[in-house]
Amino acid sequence: MDKKQKKLIRLFSDLDADRQYALLEYAEFLAGRSSRENKPGPSPERIPRPDNETVIGAVKRLSTSYTMLDKQYMLHELSGLMAQHMLQGRAADEVIDEVEKVFEKQYQVLMEKQEG
Repeated sequence: MDKKQKKLIRLFSDLDADRQYALLEYAEFLAGRSSRENKPGPSPERIPRPDNETVIGAVKRLSTSYTMLDKQYMLHELSGLMAQHMLQGRAADEVIDEVEKVFEKQYQVLMEKQEG
């Protein structure tokens, strides 16, 4: 047994029963969090792109596929693409292609954060 383990046992022994229980719960929490941090995140549930999909429909579909993403990080880009379609007349198919790239890029950023 190393020094840290001996110190932890000594400190644990000095605690009353309630605090020992609390320390065990905290240790279990930390151990669980550590194992979750080392697991890869969920994969997107790829939903096929329907024919004649609208840009709003694409955002909804991709939001369902990429539930692990925080949409606030994509809001600026997505609203810009939406404006290109609605205000500037850019074709829906082109915009949807770009919207899919935004979601995929954000997913890659999330995976890189979890890896490193």
